[in-house]
Amino acid sequence: MSQTIKYLLSEHPNIVNFRWSTTHLWGSTWYFLFTAIPAYIAAASALHLILTLFRRHDRPVPLGPIPAVHSLVMALISAVIFTGILVSSVAEIRDTRWLWRRTKTTPFQWLFCFPPGTRPSGRVFFWSYVFYLSRFLHLLRTFFTILRHRRLTFFHLFNQSTLIFMSFLWLEYSQSFQVLAILSTTLLYSVVYAYRFWTGIGLPGACFPFVVNCQVVLLVCNLVCHVGVLSLHILKGGGCNGIGAWLCNSVLNGAILLQFLKFYVKKYLKNSTAVDEVVNPATHLGSGSESKRELLVKEK
Repeated sequence: MSQTIKYLLSEHPNIVNFRWSTTHLWGSTWYFLFTAIPAYIAAASALHLILTLFRRHDRPVPLGPIPAVHSLVMALISAVIFTGILVSSVAEIRDTRWLWRRTKTTPFQWLFCFPPGTRPSGRVFFWSYVFYLSRFLHLLRTFFTILRHRRLTFFHLFNQSTLIFMSFLWLEYSQSFQVLAILSTTLLYSVVYAYRFWTGIGLPGACFPFVVNCQVVLLVCNLVCHVGVLSLHILKGGGCNGIGAWLCNSVLNGAILLQFLKFYVKKYLKNSTAVDEVVNPATHLGSGSESKRELLVKEK
C-alpha cells in the first residue's frame, strides 16, 4: 500500500518527467495570469455591487451544503499536495544530491535555496504546479463570502491575487524557498479547511478566532523562511536560484503582512479593548459614577 502511494505521489512518469512549459500547460503564460487576476477582481466586485443594490443586507443568498463541500474538497487537496511534495522532496534529494557537491549544498540548504541553474522540471515542480492550480479553487470562497455575508474587502482581493501571482513566479523562475512555502501553506490549509468543514456542517467551533490565528502562524513561518533564504544567499555569495523572483515575493509577502496586521488590530484588538471597557469600566474610567456604567452597558 505504501509503495503504491509513493509511486502515485513521486514516481509516476507524469510526475518525474514534468516540465513547466508555456505552450503545453494550462495557465502557464503571462497573458493568462494578467487576464485571470483582473477578471477575478472584476467578477467579485460586480457580484458585490449587484447584491448591494438589489438585495437586502439581512437576506443572504442560501448556498446549502456547497461551502462545506468546498471546504472538505480543499482540505483533501491540500493534504494530498502536502504529502506529495514531502515525498517528492525526499526522492529529489536522494536522486540529485550528488550534483550538489560542487556548490556544497546540503539537503537542509536545498529546501531554502535551490542551486544556480535549477530548471522548473521534475517532481517538486509538478506539485508546485498543482498548488498553483489549487489557488484558483480557493477563489470560490470569495464568492461564498459575498453571497452569504455581503462582505468584500481590499485585503481579501489583494491577498488572493498576490498568492496566485507568487505561485506563478515560483514556477516561471524556479524560485528558491517554494518547497518550504508549499509545505507550510498546505499543512495549514488542510487544518483550516477541515475546521471550516467541521463548523460548516453545524458542529461547534473554537472559542477563539481559529482561522485568523492559523494565518498568523503561517505569516510568521514565511517571515522566518525568508530570513533563512536571504542568509544563505549572502553566505553562499549569491548562490540561490531565482533570487529576483524571491525579492518580488518578499515585497508582496511584506505587503500582505502589513495589511493583515492592520486588519487584525482593527477587528480583534480594538474590539477586545472595547469589550473590556464595558465589562470593567472602573479600570479605564477611574471611579466613575454608576450612571456611567449603566450607560456603557446600554450602549453595548
